[in-house]
Amino acid sequence: MPRSALRSGLATGLAQVALSLAAAGAGALLAQKFGRSAETDGFLAAYAVYSLLVLAAQAFRLVVVPDLTRAAQEGRLASESRAYAIAFFAFAVPACFLVGVFSHPLGELVTGTLPERSANVAARALVILVPAAFGQLLASLAASALAALDSYATAAVGFGASGLVGLALFAALAGPVGIVALAWALLVNAAVALAVPLVELYRRGVLAGPAGPLDVGPRLWRLLQGAAVPLALQACYLEALRFSSRLGVGEVTSFTYAYLAASTLVAATGFALGVISSAPLTRRGVDAEAAGRHVVHAAWVSLSFVGAAAGVFALVGGRIVHLVLGSQYAGKVGRDLGLLVVYLSPWMVAWIGFVVTFPILFVAERRRYLVPVALTGPAVMLPLGFALRGAWGAPGIAVALGLATLVTALGLLWALDPRTLGIAVLGLARLSLALGSASALAFGALALAVPAIPAAVLGVGVYGLIVLSLRSLGLRDAWTYVRGLH
Repeated sequence: MPRSALRSGLATGLAQVALSLAAAGAGALLAQKFGRSAETDGFLAAYAVYSLLVLAAQAFRLVVVPDLTRAAQEGRLASESRAYAIAFFAFAVPACFLVGVFSHPLGELVTGTLPERSANVAARALVILVPAAFGQLLASLAASALAALDSYATAAVGFGASGLVGLALFAALAGPVGIVALAWALLVNAAVALAVPLVELYRRGVLAGPAGPLDVGPRLWRLLQGAAVPLALQACYLEALRFSSRLGVGEVTSFTYAYLAASTLVAATGFALGVISSAPLTRRGVDAEAAGRHVVHAAWVSLSFVGAAAGVFALVGGRIVHLVLGSQYAGKVGRDLGLLVVYLSPWMVAWIGFVVTFPILFVAERRRYLVPVALTGPAVMLPLGFALRGAWGAPGIAVALGLATLVTALGLLWALDPRTLGIAVLGLARLSLALGSASALAFGALALAVPAIPAAVLGVGVYGLIVLSLRSLGLRDAWTYVRGLH
Protein backbone atom coordinates (compact mmCIF):
# COMPACT_ATOMS: atom_id res chain seq x y z
CA MET A 1 0.00 0.00 0.00
CA PRO A 2 2.30 2.81 -1.17
CA ARG A 3 -0.01 5.61 -0.11
CA SER A 4 -0.18 4.48 3.52
CA ALA A 5 3.31 5.75 4.28
CA LEU A 6 2.44 9.10 2.76
CA ARG A 7 -0.76 9.29 4.81
CA SER A 8 1.10 8.36 7.99
CA GLY A 9 3.87 10.81 7.26
CA LEU A 10 1.39 13.53 6.36
CA ALA A 11 -0.58 13.03 9.57
CA THR A 12 2.56 13.05 11.71
CA GLY A 13 4.03 15.96 9.80
CA LEU A 14 0.85 18.02 10.11
CA ALA A 15 0.82 17.36 13.85
CA GLN A 16 4.38 18.68 14.04
CA VAL A 17 3.36 21.70 11.98
CA ALA A 18 0.44 22.36 14.36
CA LEU A 19 2.75 22.03 17.36
CA SER A 20 5.34 24.28 15.74
CA LEU A 21 2.73 26.90 14.84
CA ALA A 22 1.38 26.76 18.39
CA ALA A 23 4.91 27.18 19.74
CA ALA A 24 5.46 30.07 17.34
CA GLY A 25 2.18 31.64 18.46
CA ALA A 26 3.16 31.22 22.11
CA GLY A 27 6.57 32.74 21.37
CA ALA A 28 4.98 35.67 19.59
CA LEU A 29 2.54 36.21 22.45
CA LEU A 30 5.40 35.97 24.94
CA ALA A 31 7.33 38.61 23.01
CA GLN A 32 4.33 40.90 22.57
CA LYS A 33 3.31 40.79 26.26
CA PHE A 34 6.65 40.49 28.03
CA GLY A 35 9.16 41.94 25.58
CA ARG A 36 12.86 41.16 25.73
CA SER A 37 14.06 41.35 29.32
CA ALA A 38 15.66 39.59 32.26
CA GLU A 39 12.32 37.86 32.94
CA THR A 40 12.07 36.42 29.43
CA ASP A 41 15.71 35.34 29.62
CA GLY A 42 14.96 33.51 32.88
CA PHE A 43 11.83 31.80 31.61
CA LEU A 44 13.44 30.76 28.34
CA ALA A 45 16.45 29.35 30.21
CA ALA A 46 14.01 27.16 32.16
CA TYR A 47 12.18 26.39 28.93
CA ALA A 48 15.46 25.07 27.54
CA VAL A 49 15.45 22.44 30.32
CA TYR A 50 11.87 21.56 29.38
CA SER A 51 12.92 21.32 25.73
CA LEU A 52 15.75 19.00 26.74
CA LEU A 53 13.34 16.60 28.44
CA VAL A 54 10.75 16.85 25.63
CA LEU A 55 13.48 16.12 23.11
CA ALA A 56 14.27 13.01 25.14
CA ALA A 57 10.57 12.12 24.95
CA GLN A 58 10.55 12.55 21.18
CA ALA A 59 13.73 10.52 20.93
CA PHE A 60 12.21 7.80 23.06
CA ARG A 61 9.30 7.67 20.63
CA LEU A 62 11.87 6.62 18.02
CA VAL A 63 13.75 4.37 20.43
CA VAL A 64 10.85 2.27 21.75
CA VAL A 65 8.90 1.69 18.54
CA PRO A 66 11.09 -1.26 17.41
CA ASP A 67 10.67 -2.93 20.85
CA LEU A 68 6.91 -2.38 20.87
CA THR A 69 6.61 -3.52 17.26
CA ARG A 70 8.26 -6.83 18.12
CA ALA A 71 6.06 -7.08 21.23
CA ALA A 72 2.93 -6.51 19.12
CA GLN A 73 3.99 -9.29 16.74
CA GLU A 74 4.37 -11.61 19.75
CA GLY A 75 1.04 -10.60 21.36
CA ARG A 76 2.52 -8.83 24.40
CA LEU A 77 2.13 -5.17 23.48
CA ALA A 78 -0.06 -4.38 26.53
CA SER A 79 2.37 -5.79 29.09
CA GLU A 80 5.38 -4.20 27.40
CA SER A 81 3.72 -0.77 27.28
CA ARG A 82 2.62 -0.96 30.93
CA ALA A 83 6.10 -2.02 32.03
CA TYR A 84 7.66 0.98 30.30
CA ALA A 85 5.08 3.30 31.90
CA ILE A 86 5.85 1.97 35.40
CA ALA A 87 9.57 2.41 34.79
CA PHE A 88 8.99 6.05 33.79
CA PHE A 89 6.97 6.76 36.92
CA ALA A 90 9.75 5.25 39.03
CA PHE A 91 12.08 7.88 37.59
CA ALA A 92 9.71 10.84 37.11
CA VAL A 93 8.19 11.04 40.59
CA PRO A 94 11.46 11.47 42.56
CA ALA A 95 12.84 13.76 39.83
CA CYS A 96 9.85 16.11 40.10
CA PHE A 97 10.14 16.07 43.90
CA LEU A 98 13.83 17.04 43.77
CA VAL A 99 13.15 19.84 41.29
CA GLY A 100 10.51 21.21 43.68
CA VAL A 101 12.91 21.11 46.62
CA PHE A 102 15.92 22.59 44.79
CA SER A 103 14.09 24.88 42.37
CA HIS A 104 15.95 28.07 43.29
CA PRO A 105 19.49 26.64 43.03
CA LEU A 106 18.48 25.10 39.72
CA GLY A 107 17.11 28.45 38.56
CA GLU A 108 20.44 30.09 39.38
CA LEU A 109 22.30 27.29 37.61
CA VAL A 110 20.44 27.63 34.30
CA THR A 111 20.53 31.44 34.25
CA GLY A 112 24.22 31.80 35.03
CA THR A 113 25.33 35.43 35.32
CA LEU A 114 21.91 36.89 34.49
CA PRO A 115 20.17 39.07 37.13
CA GLU A 116 18.40 37.61 40.17
CA ARG A 117 15.01 38.29 38.55
CA SER A 118 15.94 35.78 35.84
CA ALA A 119 16.78 33.10 38.40
CA ASN A 120 13.50 33.66 40.27
CA VAL A 121 11.39 33.29 37.14
CA ALA A 122 13.36 30.20 36.08
CA ALA A 123 12.85 28.60 39.51
CA ARG A 124 9.08 29.15 39.43
CA ALA A 125 8.83 27.82 35.89
CA LEU A 126 10.92 24.69 36.47
CA VAL A 127 8.55 23.39 39.15
CA ILE A 128 5.79 23.26 36.51
CA LEU A 129 7.79 22.55 33.36
CA VAL A 130 9.54 19.39 34.57
CA PRO A 131 6.26 17.51 35.34
CA ALA A 132 4.94 18.78 31.99
CA ALA A 133 7.96 17.29 30.24
CA PHE A 134 7.46 13.91 31.90
CA GLY A 135 3.83 14.06 30.76
CA GLN A 136 5.12 14.42 27.21
CA LEU A 137 7.28 11.35 27.79
CA LEU A 138 4.22 9.29 28.68
CA ALA A 139 2.36 10.72 25.68
CA SER A 140 5.24 9.60 23.47
CA LEU A 141 4.99 6.09 24.93
CA ALA A 142 1.26 5.96 24.15
CA ALA A 143 1.91 7.21 20.61
CA SER A 144 4.64 4.58 20.19
CA ALA A 145 2.23 1.81 21.21
CA LEU A 146 -0.15 2.97 18.48
CA ALA A 147 2.73 3.18 15.98
CA ALA A 148 3.51 -0.48 16.70
CA LEU A 149 0.01 -1.14 15.36
CA ASP A 150 0.66 1.09 12.30
CA SER A 151 -1.70 3.72 13.71
CA TYR A 152 -0.43 7.29 13.53
CA ALA A 153 -3.43 9.56 12.99
CA THR A 154 -4.85 9.44 16.53
CA ALA A 155 -1.57 10.38 18.18
CA ALA A 156 -1.11 13.09 15.56
CA VAL A 157 -4.51 14.55 16.45
CA GLY A 158 -3.60 14.44 20.13
CA PHE A 159 -0.29 16.22 19.69
CA GLY A 160 -1.71 18.77 17.28
CA ALA A 161 -4.73 19.54 19.46
CA SER A 162 -2.58 19.79 22.58
CA GLY A 163 -0.56 22.61 21.05
CA LEU A 164 -3.67 24.60 20.17
CA VAL A 165 -5.23 24.04 23.60
CA GLY A 166 -2.01 25.12 25.31
CA LEU A 167 -1.80 28.27 23.19
CA ALA A 168 -5.38 29.23 24.01
CA LEU A 169 -4.77 28.70 27.73
CA PHE A 170 -1.60 30.82 27.65
CA ALA A 171 -3.49 33.63 25.92
CA ALA A 172 -6.17 33.47 28.61
CA LEU A 173 -3.81 33.35 31.60
CA ALA A 174 -0.93 35.56 30.46
CA GLY A 175 -2.51 38.70 31.88
CA PRO A 176 -3.56 37.54 35.37
CA VAL A 177 -0.80 34.94 35.97
CA GLY A 178 2.15 36.50 34.16
CA ILE A 179 4.97 34.86 32.24
CA VAL A 180 4.71 31.56 34.16
CA ALA A 181 1.27 31.10 32.54
CA LEU A 182 3.13 29.54 29.62
CA ALA A 183 4.44 26.82 31.94
CA TRP A 184 0.87 26.00 33.06
CA ALA A 185 -0.22 25.93 29.43
CA LEU A 186 2.51 23.40 28.62
CA LEU A 187 1.37 21.22 31.52
CA VAL A 188 -2.17 21.14 30.07
CA ASN A 189 -0.64 20.54 26.65
CA ALA A 190 0.99 17.36 27.98
CA ALA A 191 -2.27 16.17 29.55
CA VAL A 192 -4.15 16.48 26.25
CA ALA A 193 -1.34 14.83 24.26
CA LEU A 194 -1.47 11.87 26.65
CA ALA A 195 -5.25 11.55 26.98
CA VAL A 196 -6.07 11.27 23.26
CA PRO A 197 -3.88 8.21 22.43
CA LEU A 198 -4.80 6.59 25.76
CA VAL A 199 -8.48 6.65 24.77
CA GLU A 200 -7.65 4.97 21.47
CA LEU A 201 -5.48 2.35 23.17
CA TYR A 202 -8.33 1.61 25.57
CA ARG A 203 -10.76 1.34 22.67
CA ARG A 204 -8.46 -1.18 20.98
CA GLY A 205 -8.07 -3.17 24.18
CA VAL A 206 -4.32 -2.59 24.33
CA LEU A 207 -4.34 -1.38 27.94
CA ALA A 208 -5.59 -4.74 29.20
CA GLY A 209 -3.67 -7.98 28.98
CA PRO A 210 -1.50 -10.43 30.86
CA ALA A 211 1.21 -9.03 33.10
CA GLY A 212 4.81 -9.31 32.03
CA PRO A 213 8.19 -8.73 33.68
CA LEU A 214 8.64 -5.13 34.82
CA ASP A 215 12.45 -5.02 34.59
CA VAL A 216 12.40 -1.39 35.77
CA GLY A 217 16.18 -1.03 35.90
CA PRO A 218 16.90 -2.36 32.39
CA ARG A 219 14.06 -0.30 30.93
CA LEU A 220 15.33 2.87 32.56
CA TRP A 221 18.79 2.12 31.24
CA ARG A 222 17.31 1.64 27.78
CA LEU A 223 15.59 4.99 28.12
CA LEU A 224 18.76 6.74 29.29
CA GLN A 225 20.85 4.98 26.68
CA GLY A 226 18.41 5.88 23.93
CA ALA A 227 18.08 9.46 25.14
CA ALA A 228 21.83 9.97 25.53
CA VAL A 229 22.43 11.48 22.09
CA PRO A 230 19.34 13.73 21.98
CA LEU A 231 20.10 14.92 25.52
CA ALA A 232 23.69 15.60 24.52
CA LEU A 233 22.54 17.66 21.54
CA GLN A 234 20.19 19.62 23.77
CA ALA A 235 23.09 20.09 26.16
CA CYS A 236 24.93 21.70 23.25
CA TYR A 237 21.98 24.09 22.91
CA LEU A 238 22.12 24.85 26.64
CA GLU A 239 25.82 25.59 26.23
CA ALA A 240 24.90 27.91 23.37
CA LEU A 241 22.47 29.75 25.66
CA ARG A 242 25.13 30.12 28.35
CA PHE A 243 27.51 31.55 25.74
CA SER A 244 24.73 33.91 24.61
CA SER A 245 24.11 35.10 28.17
CA ARG A 246 27.64 36.51 28.19
CA LEU A 247 26.71 38.80 25.29
CA GLY A 248 24.21 40.77 27.39
CA VAL A 249 20.58 40.88 28.51
CA GLY A 250 18.17 39.85 25.77
CA GLU A 251 20.66 37.74 23.82
CA VAL A 252 19.37 34.47 25.33
CA THR A 253 15.86 35.45 24.24
CA SER A 254 16.99 36.26 20.69
CA PHE A 255 18.97 33.05 20.31
CA THR A 256 16.04 31.04 21.66
CA TYR A 257 13.65 32.50 19.10
CA ALA A 258 16.10 31.86 16.26
CA TYR A 259 16.55 28.27 17.42
CA LEU A 260 12.78 27.75 17.67
CA ALA A 261 12.36 29.07 14.12
CA ALA A 262 15.07 26.76 12.79
CA SER A 263 13.60 23.81 14.73
CA THR A 264 10.18 24.49 13.19
CA LEU A 265 11.67 24.27 9.69
CA VAL A 266 13.09 20.77 10.23
CA ALA A 267 10.55 19.25 12.62
CA ALA A 268 7.63 18.60 10.29
CA THR A 269 9.50 16.46 7.75
CA GLY A 270 12.58 15.06 9.49
CA PHE A 271 10.93 13.95 12.72
CA ALA A 272 7.85 12.64 10.89
CA LEU A 273 9.97 10.45 8.62
CA GLY A 274 11.86 9.12 11.62
CA VAL A 275 8.63 8.17 13.37
CA ILE A 276 6.92 6.44 10.45
CA SER A 277 10.02 4.54 9.32
CA SER A 278 10.86 2.72 12.57
CA ALA A 279 8.13 0.09 12.51
CA PRO A 280 8.41 -0.89 8.81
CA LEU A 281 12.21 -1.00 8.95
CA THR A 282 12.00 -3.21 12.04
CA ARG A 283 9.78 -5.70 10.18
CA ARG A 284 11.83 -5.80 6.98
CA GLY A 285 15.31 -5.33 8.45
CA VAL A 286 18.02 -3.03 7.15
CA ASP A 287 21.67 -3.54 6.18
CA ALA A 288 24.50 -1.00 5.99
CA GLU A 289 23.90 0.04 2.39
CA ALA A 290 20.12 0.24 2.81
CA ALA A 291 20.63 2.40 5.91
CA GLY A 292 22.83 4.83 3.96
CA ARG A 293 20.26 5.10 1.17
CA HIS A 294 17.49 5.62 3.72
CA VAL A 295 19.34 8.58 5.26
CA VAL A 296 19.95 10.21 1.88
CA HIS A 297 16.37 9.72 0.65
CA ALA A 298 14.88 11.07 3.88
CA ALA A 299 17.25 14.05 3.81
CA TRP A 300 16.20 14.91 0.24
CA VAL A 301 12.56 15.13 1.25
CA SER A 302 13.32 17.09 4.43
CA LEU A 303 15.99 19.55 3.30
CA SER A 304 14.27 20.57 0.08
CA PHE A 305 12.09 22.89 2.18
CA VAL A 306 14.94 24.25 4.29
CA GLY A 307 16.73 25.93 1.39
CA ALA A 308 13.70 28.05 0.57
CA ALA A 309 13.18 29.06 4.19
CA ALA A 310 16.83 30.04 4.61
CA GLY A 311 16.62 32.24 1.51
CA VAL A 312 13.49 33.97 2.77
CA PHE A 313 15.02 34.67 6.18
CA ALA A 314 18.21 35.95 4.57
CA LEU A 315 16.22 38.60 2.67
CA VAL A 316 13.32 39.53 4.94
CA GLY A 317 14.01 37.78 8.25
CA GLY A 318 14.13 41.08 10.14
CA ARG A 319 10.73 42.12 8.81
CA ILE A 320 9.23 38.73 9.74
CA VAL A 321 10.66 38.95 13.24
CA HIS A 322 9.36 42.50 13.73
CA LEU A 323 5.90 41.55 12.46
CA VAL A 324 5.60 38.44 14.64
CA LEU A 325 7.41 39.46 17.83
CA GLY A 326 6.57 43.14 18.08
CA SER A 327 8.23 46.52 18.31
CA GLN A 328 11.04 45.47 20.66
CA TYR A 329 12.34 43.30 17.82
CA ALA A 330 12.42 46.08 15.22
CA GLY A 331 15.54 47.41 13.54
CA LYS A 332 18.90 45.83 14.26
CA VAL A 333 17.54 43.37 16.88
CA GLY A 334 15.09 41.90 14.35
CA ARG A 335 17.61 41.81 11.51
CA ASP A 336 20.19 40.08 13.68
CA LEU A 337 17.63 37.52 14.89
CA GLY A 338 16.49 36.79 11.32
CA LEU A 339 20.08 36.29 10.18
CA LEU A 340 20.69 33.96 13.12
CA VAL A 341 18.19 31.59 11.53
CA VAL A 342 20.33 31.60 8.38
CA TYR A 343 23.49 31.01 10.41
CA LEU A 344 21.71 27.98 11.90
CA SER A 345 21.45 26.39 8.43
CA PRO A 346 24.41 24.05 9.11
CA TRP A 347 22.64 23.01 12.29
CA MET A 348 19.46 22.26 10.29
CA VAL A 349 21.38 20.03 7.85
CA ALA A 350 23.14 18.23 10.70
CA TRP A 351 19.89 17.85 12.65
CA ILE A 352 18.14 16.21 9.70
CA GLY A 353 21.09 13.83 9.40
CA PHE A 354 20.73 12.98 13.09
CA VAL A 355 16.96 12.56 13.22
CA VAL A 356 16.76 10.22 10.21
CA THR A 357 19.79 8.16 11.31
CA PHE A 358 18.92 7.83 14.98
CA PRO A 359 15.97 5.36 14.69
CA ILE A 360 17.99 2.99 12.53
CA LEU A 361 20.42 2.28 15.35
CA PHE A 362 17.58 0.69 17.32
CA VAL A 363 16.29 -1.20 14.33
CA ALA A 364 19.82 -2.55 13.72
CA GLU A 365 20.45 -3.11 17.48
CA ARG A 366 23.57 -0.88 17.51
CA ARG A 367 22.68 1.03 20.67
CA ARG A 368 25.89 0.16 22.55
CA TYR A 369 27.66 2.98 20.70
CA LEU A 370 25.17 5.67 21.72
CA VAL A 371 26.77 6.84 24.96
CA PRO A 372 30.29 7.28 23.48
CA VAL A 373 28.84 9.16 20.49
CA ALA A 374 26.76 11.33 22.83
CA LEU A 375 29.89 12.57 24.59
CA THR A 376 31.34 14.04 21.39
CA GLY A 377 28.78 16.83 20.88
CA PRO A 378 29.14 18.75 24.16
CA ALA A 379 32.90 18.13 24.14
CA VAL A 380 33.19 19.74 20.69
CA MET A 381 30.71 22.53 21.47
CA LEU A 382 32.66 23.88 24.44
CA PRO A 383 35.89 24.95 22.66
CA LEU A 384 34.07 25.88 19.45
CA GLY A 385 31.60 28.02 21.38
CA PHE A 386 34.34 29.90 23.20
CA ALA A 387 36.39 30.45 20.04
CA LEU A 388 33.60 31.40 17.64
CA ARG A 389 31.73 33.57 20.15
CA GLY A 390 34.88 35.59 20.66
CA ALA A 391 35.45 35.89 16.92
CA TRP A 392 31.89 36.40 15.69
CA GLY A 393 29.44 36.83 18.58
CA ALA A 394 25.99 35.24 18.29
CA PRO A 395 26.49 34.04 14.66
CA GLY A 396 29.63 32.23 15.83
CA ILE A 397 27.64 30.48 18.55
CA ALA A 398 25.10 29.36 15.92
CA VAL A 399 27.83 27.98 13.67
CA ALA A 400 29.47 26.21 16.63
CA LEU A 401 26.15 24.57 17.47
CA GLY A 402 25.83 23.36 13.88
CA LEU A 403 29.33 21.90 13.83
CA ALA A 404 28.86 20.11 17.16
CA THR A 405 25.60 18.59 15.90
CA LEU A 406 27.28 17.55 12.65
CA VAL A 407 30.04 15.72 14.52
CA THR A 408 27.39 13.82 16.49
CA ALA A 409 25.40 12.91 13.37
CA LEU A 410 28.56 11.60 11.68
CA GLY A 411 29.30 9.56 14.80
CA LEU A 412 25.88 7.91 14.58
CA LEU A 413 26.45 7.02 10.92
CA TRP A 414 29.82 5.50 11.79
CA ALA A 415 28.18 3.55 14.65
CA LEU A 416 25.84 1.95 12.12
CA ASP A 417 28.61 0.95 9.73
CA PRO A 418 31.53 2.69 7.97
CA ARG A 419 29.81 1.84 4.67
CA THR A 420 26.69 3.65 5.87
CA LEU A 421 28.84 6.66 6.77
CA GLY A 422 30.43 6.73 3.30
CA ILE A 423 27.14 6.46 1.41
CA ALA A 424 25.40 9.05 3.58
CA VAL A 425 28.26 11.59 3.61
CA LEU A 426 28.59 11.47 -0.17
CA GLY A 427 24.83 11.76 -0.68
CA LEU A 428 24.34 14.53 1.91
CA ALA A 429 27.30 16.52 0.58
CA ARG A 430 25.90 16.38 -2.96
CA LEU A 431 22.43 17.25 -1.65
CA SER A 432 23.66 20.21 0.43
CA LEU A 433 25.66 21.57 -2.50
CA ALA A 434 22.70 21.26 -4.87
CA LEU A 435 20.15 22.85 -2.55
CA GLY A 436 22.55 25.52 -1.29
CA SER A 437 23.37 26.51 -4.85
CA ALA A 438 19.68 26.55 -5.77
CA SER A 439 18.90 28.82 -2.82
CA ALA A 440 21.80 31.19 -3.54
CA LEU A 441 20.89 31.38 -7.22
CA ALA A 442 17.17 31.88 -6.70
CA PHE A 443 17.27 34.41 -3.87
CA GLY A 444 20.68 35.99 -4.36
CA ALA A 445 20.18 36.81 -8.04
CA LEU A 446 16.73 38.27 -7.46
CA ALA A 447 17.96 40.34 -4.51
CA LEU A 448 20.36 42.11 -6.87
CA ALA A 449 17.54 43.08 -9.22
CA VAL A 450 14.45 43.81 -7.11
CA PRO A 451 13.65 44.92 -3.53
CA ALA A 452 13.84 42.39 -0.71
CA ILE A 453 10.15 41.51 -0.32
CA PRO A 454 9.46 40.83 -4.05
CA ALA A 455 12.78 38.98 -4.24
CA ALA A 456 11.74 36.72 -1.36
CA VAL A 457 8.32 35.98 -2.90
CA LEU A 458 9.66 35.36 -6.39
CA GLY A 459 12.65 33.49 -4.99
CA VAL A 460 10.43 30.79 -3.51
CA GLY A 461 8.96 30.07 -6.95
CA VAL A 462 12.33 30.12 -8.70
CA TYR A 463 13.84 27.89 -6.02
CA GLY A 464 10.99 25.40 -6.44
CA LEU A 465 11.54 25.26 -10.20
CA ILE A 466 15.28 24.70 -9.74
CA VAL A 467 14.70 21.90 -7.23
CA LEU A 468 12.20 20.23 -9.56
CA SER A 469 14.74 20.42 -12.37
CA LEU A 470 17.20 18.61 -10.08
CA ARG A 471 14.82 15.76 -9.28
CA SER A 472 16.87 13.34 -11.37
CA LEU A 473 19.71 13.82 -8.84
CA GLY A 474 17.71 12.06 -6.16
CA LEU A 475 14.46 13.81 -5.33
CA ARG A 476 12.36 11.52 -7.54
CA ASP A 477 13.94 8.41 -6.01
CA ALA A 478 13.43 9.87 -2.54
CA TRP A 479 9.69 10.37 -3.03
CA THR A 480 9.35 6.86 -4.46
CA TYR A 481 11.22 5.44 -1.48
CA VAL A 482 9.07 7.26 1.08
CA ARG A 483 5.87 6.17 -0.66
CA GLY A 484 6.96 2.56 -0.37
CA LEU A 485 8.03 2.59 3.29
CA HIS A 486 4.89 0.78 4.53
